[in-house]
Amino acid sequence: MGTAANCDLFSSQLKRAGPCVVAAFLLLCFYFIFPHSSNFAQSPSAAMPQDAKPAPSPTPSTKTNARRLASFATNVLKDQKAIWTSPFRLDGDDAKLLAGFGAVTVGLIATDSRTSAWIKHRGSISTMSEHVSSLGTIFGTGGVAAAFFIAGQAKNDARATETGVLAAQALIDSGIVVGVVKHITQRPKPNLDGGRGQFFRGGMSFPSGHSASAWAVATVIAHEYEDKPLLHFGAYAAAVAVGISRYAGRAHFLSEVLVGSAIGFYTGRYVYRSHHVTTADVDNDNKPPRGEVTKLMPTILPMYDARTKTYGARALWTF
Repeated sequence: MGTAANCDLFSSQLKRAGPCVVAAFLLLCFYFIFPHSSNFAQSPSAAMPQDAKPAPSPTPSTKTNARRLASFATNVLKDQKAIWTSPFRLDGDDAKLLAGFGAVTVGLIATDSRTSAWIKHRGSISTMSEHVSSLGTIFGTGGVAAAFFIAGQAKNDARATETGVLAAQALIDSGIVVGVVKHITQRPKPNLDGGRGQFFRGGMSFPSGHSASAWAVATVIAHEYEDKPLLHFGAYAAAVAVGISRYAGRAHFLSEVLVGSAIGFYTGRYVYRSHHVTTADVDNDNKPPRGEVTKLMPTILPMYDARTKTYGARALWTF
C-alpha cells in the first residue's frame, strides 16, 4: 500500500514537471543546433586570416572545470559554513540592509492571513500557477542546471559547463538552508490551519522552496550571461514568475515567497562570486590574489610566447 502511494506521488510530481522537461529539452536543442555566439555573426574565414590563431576564450578552461567537479562536495560544505556564519561578519551597510529586509518580512508576516484571503476571495489561478511553479521544482531547476552542463560538455563550452555546475551547487546550498528553516519555523500552508499562518504548528511552508530554487539557479545564469540580455533578464523573469505563481495559487504566503526568493538570490550570488573562474587566459590566471601585491614590492611574473619563442617578465603593483 505504501509503495503504491509513493509511486502515485512520484507520478504526480513527474506529471507536474512536464513543462520543465520540455524547457530543458529546448535548451539542449538550442546549444546543439545553434553555433557559438563568436561564430554566429561571421564565418571563421572572414573573421581572421588563415595563419592567425584565435584569441583565448574568456571562459574557464576544461581542466579548471574538471577540478571544480572533483571538489564539488567540498565546495558545498565550505558554502554552508560561510552562509551560516555570515550574520557574524556583517558590515554596516549589510546590517542596514538586513534590518530593512527584516522589517518588510515582519510586516508581510503580520498581514499574510489577509493577503492570502484576498487571493482566495477573488479566485486563485491554481491551474496556471501549478504549471508555472513547476519550474521551481527539483525537476525544473535541476533539469535546467543539467541541461547547461550537458550542453557545455557536448559543445566544449566551458561557460555553459560552469553554469551547470554552479547552478547545481547553488541549488543544493539553498535547499539545505530552506530545509533547516522549514523544520525550525513549522508553519502550515495557507490552505491549512484555517489560513492563520501561525508558526510552530507542524507545517513545512516557511519559506518557499520553489522560490529559493528558482532564484538560486536564475541568479547564477544571470551572472554568467550578463552579456546575453535574453538569458540574463529571462532567468530573473522566470524566477519572479515562479514566486508569483506560488502566491497566486495559495501554495505560500507572501512573506514566504519573499524570504525564499532572498535565500535563493543571495545563495546564487555567493556561489557565483566565490567559485566563478573569470578567464582562461594564462597571463590573467597567473595574477596573484588580491592583497598579495603591495605598493612597495612588485610581484614579478614570468612570461613566455610559444609562437615567437621569446621570454620576458612583468612587474605588478597595486595602487
